[in-house]
Amino acid sequence: MIAASPPSTPPHSAPSLPLRTLHFAMLGMIDGNGHPWSWSAIVNGYASEKLSACPYPVIPQYLNAQPAGSVRIPGALITHLWTDRAEEAPAVAAAALIPHIVKRPEDVLGQVDGVFIATDDGFDHVARARPFVEAGLPVFVDKPLALTVADLKTFADWKRRGAQILSSSGLRYAPELDALSPLATKIGDLRWISAVTCKTWERYGVHLLEPVFRIVGPGFASIRLESSPGFEIAHLVHVSGAEITLPVIKDAGATFGTMHLCGTAGQTMFKFADTYTGFRRQIVSFIDYVRSGDEPYPFAETIELMCILIAGIVSKKEGGRRVLVSEIKSQL
Repeated sequence: MIAASPPSTPPHSAPSLPLRTLHFAMLGMIDGNGHPWSWSAIVNGYASEKLSACPYPVIPQYLNAQPAGSVRIPGALITHLWTDRAEEAPAVAAAALIPHIVKRPEDVLGQVDGVFIATDDGFDHVARARPFVEAGLPVFVDKPLALTVADLKTFADWKRRGAQILSSSGLRYAPELDALSPLATKIGDLRWISAVTCKTWERYGVHLLEPVFRIVGPGFASIRLESSPGFEIAHLVHVSGAEITLPVIKDAGATFGTMHLCGTAGQTMFKFADTYTGFRRQIVSFIDYVRSGDEPYPFAETIELMCILIAGIVSKKEGGRRVLVSEIKSQL
């Protein structure tokens, strides 16, 4: 089964009346994550001479590769910014044309239509999101949403009570996945998928799980995560019969996003490379969600993905024991 198809994004048609511009806050910035630079610039546009201060060279590279004047999302603006280290905010604001820097995240309440929680550590997202969820604001939480059962249960409870919460990896929206559906007859029934990421399972494992989920759909049965210094390998079993091997190599930035699919009739290989399009689709998806209230995909998918991540953490802590995903789901 190859289930990948372009993510649901409403077609851009000319409305009879102009849409109200939505205002958003970009909140949080930690080491190793430049999303406040890139996401804000994708929404607002950017000052190229100021973007040179960005400490992540890949961000100016893919932004500057776009047609001149095209980087901007109509109908939305990042108007407020807060970073964990206050001294980092002015450079981001100057580059991404953000007019307001706040002293506390909560200072944006009453000023914006939604917030982006832009940190990717996964262990403190409940605390970061709580003030905005409780205030009734839509919240986008960078991947991974939660890495403990208690935190995931909190998000699930908030969602059941009507909160607008969205979380994903940009690779859920990777354009490289769009071409997979026509390949289904050439590849046949999937038997094995492998994909490579860098850093750690906790922080970057979801970058692999999201696109794999789009390919095979829900129904992950179990995971075994074996680890050694700087190296982790996750072996997952899906109810379709497909098995998935996901190496997480700390210093594998050069091979990040390489994917190999093997089926009964053939195979295909590719590498996720269009970061800009993936991020832009991801951001547009949240903006459309805030505007319409319609979920771009079921929150149950995010719950399953986080259960897989948590099951992998449990497996690693228990010496590589194969952990059923249902063991985690049953605790929610």
